[in-house]
Amino acid sequence: MGKEKRIVVKIGTSTLTGGDTHLLRPQIVELARQISELIRNGNKVCVVSSGAIAVGREALEFPDLPKSIPVKQMLAAVGQPRLMNVYEQIFEIFDCKVAQILLTREDIRDRRRYINARNTINSLLDHDVIPIINENDSVATEEIKIGDNDNLSALVANLIEADLLVLLTDQEGLFTSDPDHTEKAELIHRIESESIPEEIWNAAGGTQNGLGTGGMVTKLQAADTARRSGTHVVIAKGDLPNILTRITAGEKLGTHICSLVDTLESRKRFMLAGVVQKAAIIIDTGAKRALLGGGSLLPVGISEVTGEFDRGDIVPVKGSDGKDYAIGLVNYSSDEVQKIKGRQSGEIEPILGFAFGDEVIHHNNMTVLR
Repeated sequence: MGKEKRIVVKIGTSTLTGGDTHLLRPQIVELARQISELIRNGNKVCVVSSGAIAVGREALEFPDLPKSIPVKQMLAAVGQPRLMNVYEQIFEIFDCKVAQILLTREDIRDRRRYINARNTINSLLDHDVIPIINENDSVATEEIKIGDNDNLSALVANLIEADLLVLLTDQEGLFTSDPDHTEKAELIHRIESESIPEEIWNAAGGTQNGLGTGGMVTKLQAADTARRSGTHVVIAKGDLPNILTRITAGEKLGTHICSLVDTLESRKRFMLAGVVQKAAIIIDTGAKRALLGGGSLLPVGISEVTGEFDRGDIVPVKGSDGKDYAIGLVNYSSDEVQKIKGRQSGEIEPILGFAFGDEVIHHNNMTVLR
């Protein structure tokens, strides 16, 4: 499949259950096998999984409960650890380690939480641990809920600068009309236009089985979000044989929604839009050489700090010649960088009393401008 790719796989409740009310474990085993194969081929894979509420309902023997937010939170609290236990046991068959990440919209909106989530997920991927990500339904309220895991998967794709987002569902893809109600419905194979045509939005319907919170309209919303941050999106049927490996091998399955920019351009736009004015980190020649070679910015290579900034801000990185060489999300505030500049990474914790990492700016959170 060529170079390493970053892939987000969103698995919906209908895919996990096969449209029933119980987890379909053979289906999960098959998806885990494919994901493990993608990882063995050098790719980095995140899984965004629904299903906690369904598993909670199953664990409580399907009580007749009101559909209120507190009840859903309760079911999620019961179901989430059980769902993770299933994932852990099944991925262990393929010698894969998993980790649980629970997010709310505030974790994406807030700059500090954003960088914490990004660093955690990237660290897991760097160590070949599969992040299993879900919305934090047990504490999320109506105001902070992302709303569905389709849109969460798009935000995760943006968070890790994914090359590919695969939205697995119980349909073959997007259709020109509801295939359950008309024989004239045709599969839409590819969407390349800058704006998704109105007739496609009109054709996208809501969920029919009541198992999840999403539907084709939320998948289309997610795809539109992800494609604008440089991620190619595929909506496909989750129970097709080898669906993930076939898609990544280039087989034309499902509906492909093409990215509008590449991930590098998307990162540059995002960072340039949020850069802190009248602040900068000045680096020496060795650090400049490291950055241009794809390295991170370490405190030892910093010669000066100008202006003020907080942890999680986007700050310009300049050479001694005054030219901008990079911009990036900083792990430390300007006051903290002043204290550790020119020092080895191992001295950060003794000097500050804590450490958010060896790097002032990790290369995953940086855009080189020259």
